[in-house]
Amino acid sequence: MGNLKNNPIVKKIGLNRILLACVLVVMYIAFAIASPTFLSFSRILSALNYAYFLGFLSLGVTFVIATGGIDFSIGPVMFCCALISGYCLTSYGVPMVGAIVISLIVGLCFGIFNGYLVAYMSVPSFIVSMGSMNIAKGLASVFTKTQSVSWPQSSAEGGWYRNLIKVGNFPVGLVIFLAVAVICAMILNKTKIGRYILCLGSNREAVRLSGVNVKKWEMTAFMICGFLVGIAAIFYVAAYTTVQPGYGDQYNNEAIAGCVMGGTSMAGGLASISGTVIGVLIIALLQEGILALGLNKNFQLIVTGIIVIIAVYFDVLGRRRKN
Repeated sequence: MGNLKNNPIVKKIGLNRILLACVLVVMYIAFAIASPTFLSFSRILSALNYAYFLGFLSLGVTFVIATGGIDFSIGPVMFCCALISGYCLTSYGVPMVGAIVISLIVGLCFGIFNGYLVAYMSVPSFIVSMGSMNIAKGLASVFTKTQSVSWPQSSAEGGWYRNLIKVGNFPVGLVIFLAVAVICAMILNKTKIGRYILCLGSNREAVRLSGVNVKKWEMTAFMICGFLVGIAAIFYVAAYTTVQPGYGDQYNNEAIAGCVMGGTSMAGGLASISGTVIGVLIIALLQEGILALGLNKNFQLIVTGIIVIIAVYFDVLGRRRKN
């Protein structure tokens, strides 16, 4: 194992990401053996549909966790974005482009709200995100009068938005998701924004004493998260069209599990966008595999919870060894 870690290729890619990729392949083979229908192309597209919106949620929360914070509101906020923008589309005649912009603005507003309270008002991110989760649910229910919202089908006027995930059998959504992931990786690893965000998670006080405006960069992380949640909402409705008020909580843990499994430390200061991408694909594959085996979706909740615990345990163990 020591020789493997010292291999230049392994060092460049990262042992954790290589192991995750192997887990992804093994899972796919195992599900294919257990259920021959899992090999169908429709199953792959279904898993990808799930991975898109969950992936954008995971990319967003990666920035927040990198600062040492947390955001448990991302799932309900995604539904809030989809419900408010969809209601404007179907009830007020807002054009599709306008509805998409509204979704992004709503997500960004929640990011600004959360970031301001955490960074400038010193309210713990856990408390802020729990409050925002309830605000998002209530706001969406009030705005839509507790009604579900159905976005247009592909054949209807404005249905072109569904091409964001698939054109024919070509997974356009995968290309968009990977492109956004590359941009996020560049921001996190190659820009001042990313360096300060990671430094906040490593040693906030040292960064503050060096003259850096830590509040500004902490708020920026939440704003990036909120914007990506707005994008996630569009990809959710592009895959499933109908949204109901009061839901979204179940996606919080899955999104967090994806980024933590991918190597993002819950203590902050360490994050991997490529690891997050692989982690999300594993969660999506797990969800589709469980359905292919005819098992209840609750089994996925159990497995996801176990994954989060194991990932955090190994993160804590690794930090102890370094210390």
